[in-house]
Amino acid sequence: MKTLSLLILFFLTNITCKESTTVYICNSPNAKRYHNSSSCKGLSNCTYKIVKIDIEKAKKDGKTLCGWEK
Repeated sequence: MKTLSLLILFFLTNITCKESTTVYICNSPNAKRYHNSSSCKGLSNCTYKIVKIDIEKAKKDGKTLCGWEK
């Protein structure tokens, strides 16, 4: 019974803590951050197109989470 309870807790924790799979970036050549929301304050100065991409691609491209969302 204890093992079953631990397994249920493990799966529930992983489901609720899962990071979004898509994020938003400013499609500027100098952009260094990704954003969880297209309405993030950090995107307000973007003069390029705001693009929705996969979080793994953003991280692979060296982008880090916006400071407004930490």
